[in-house]
Amino acid sequence: MSDVSMDTIVSLCKRRGFIFQGSEIYGGVGSIWDYGPLGVELKRNVKAAWWKSVVHRRDDIEGLDAAILMNPSVWKASGHVDGFTDPLVDCKSCKKRFRADHLKGDSDIKKCSGCGAQINLKENPPRLFNLMLKTFLGPLEDSSSVTYLRPETAQGIFVNFMNVLNSRSRKLPFGIAQIGKSFRNEITPGNFTFRTREFEQMEIEYFVTPEDADDFYKRWVETRFNWYLELGVTKDKLQLRPHGENELAHYAKACTDIEYLFPFGWSELEGIANRGDFDLKQHAEHSGKDLTYFDQTRQQHYLPYVIEPSGGVDRATLAFLVDAYREEEVKGSKRAVLSLHKDLAPYKIAVLPLLKKNPEIVEMAKKICSSLKEDFVVKYDDTASIGKLYRRQDEIGTLYCVTIDVQSLEDKQVTIRDRDTMEQERISVDSLQKYLKEKLL
Repeated sequence: MSDVSMDTIVSLCKRRGFIFQGSEIYGGVGSIWDYGPLGVELKRNVKAAWWKSVVHRRDDIEGLDAAILMNPSVWKASGHVDGFTDPLVDCKSCKKRFRADHLKGDSDIKKCSGCGAQINLKENPPRLFNLMLKTFLGPLEDSSSVTYLRPETAQGIFVNFMNVLNSRSRKLPFGIAQIGKSFRNEITPGNFTFRTREFEQMEIEYFVTPEDADDFYKRWVETRFNWYLELGVTKDKLQLRPHGENELAHYAKACTDIEYLFPFGWSELEGIANRGDFDLKQHAEHSGKDLTYFDQTRQQHYLPYVIEPSGGVDRATLAFLVDAYREEEVKGSKRAVLSLHKDLAPYKIAVLPLLKKNPEIVEMAKKICSSLKEDFVVKYDDTASIGKLYRRQDEIGTLYCVTIDVQSLEDKQVTIRDRDTMEQERISVDSLQKYLKEKLL
């Protein structure tokens, strides 16, 4: 397998319709991306695989879809209004703004990563900038109508803890899962879709007794690591990185990142944290509501501890793309393949008529395509020669190509080609559906 560069992945995404620059015809918006026809299918499959794994296959987790806009008091209680900040400095030469901890240099003199000028931190000390994006609710744009685009999905789960607990008659341990958009005014976004200002999270808040928190924390680290392996990510490109005491959030008892080896280095896909009882305690204090859990076995009330597996949809999607891409030489020419797991591939099957000018072949191909769409995501394509069509489907990750030729009209058989092995076999049209179900479902 060849090492893939980010330029190669970015080019593939634009050329094949996975990801486009947001508002491109107007010059774009920094670190804002649009998912194209194939990208939206891939991203949708990533979310579906996560939801199936953590909600549908488990009996201890409920789903939730909390609103993006929340009462501003939520963010005061969570600490985001006062503490969700980055230390930034301005370069007086190029007038750009940078995170102080991202600049090179000694403790007081830094080098501007934009123009190379020196930045004296004694003369130009860092200032704290809040990362939340503000907006206004209602007709007046004043301090009384300020609200925020949520910077994380977690708080929507915490404020709904009692709603889910009571409506679903839950007992500890149990979790609440959510997939949703979040927004942060990142000053140093980059690396394609890895760090953006608008992003999507896959998050669980798992509520446990305080004494069981350490055990469940370890279980969730293992469970979430294995999820990436089950979907085909190369094990050598995944690692667990426990946080040191000096980098833990002030409320966290422990935290471990699942990191992937991107072309730009090891970077976080997901974090699993033991948040203690901080969040429920904060919301109980600020809202005046009782958020304690009544343990019938112990006959006592207490605030549960929370284990939080929190991953990025966009980061996971990017990792699956990078990990699946490979180039190989076949008969003297390059073959690019996106060997995505069957649950993630945008198209499962492509139906290809060998002769698009033959109406009988086209009719048979479209009929087969229509029948397969009852069970699979299928692409019909007759816009190039069969060799080019195979290469095109390989590059976008399609698992099987079904080819209809002149002989198919006579023997009612089609050719099935496997993406990864390129092996082909003839199979009757009548058994096609059964064959593909055994392979894909």
